Amino acid sequence: EVQLVESGGGLVQAGGSLTLSCAVSGADIGNYVIGWFRQTWGKMRERLSCIRGSDGSTRYADSVKGRFTISSDSGKNTVYLRMNSLKLEDAAVYYCAAGESLEQLWIYPYEGSWGQGTQIIVSS
Repeated sequence: EVQLVESGGGLVQAGGSLTLSCAVSGADIGNYVIGWFRQTWGKMRERLSCIRGSDGSTRYADSVKGRFTISSDSGKNTVYLRMNSLKLEDAAVYYCAAGESLEQLWIYPYEGSWGQGTQIIVSS
């Protein structure tokens, strides 16, 4: 069973930066597509970015393109999300998820399991 644990959230000022980590166990990230999502209260979960382990290719939502960067460390079996130029509207609970394909994780609505997430609060 694939398990993912998010960390790295916290309080940050608008304009600041933060890096989230998604530690994966029970599977090799090289065989999966790992993605980052976020959700604010009362809104649907929003996909942000994903990275395909087989070739390192990445995708980004328009809302974060140019500000967020996804990366991975195969030795640590961990995927990161570097977030720059944070805005007030970036405040949310951030989740990572694993899919066996882009179709499962990114192209179609993800229906797999979620971790507890990590919260980001952005202050003005």
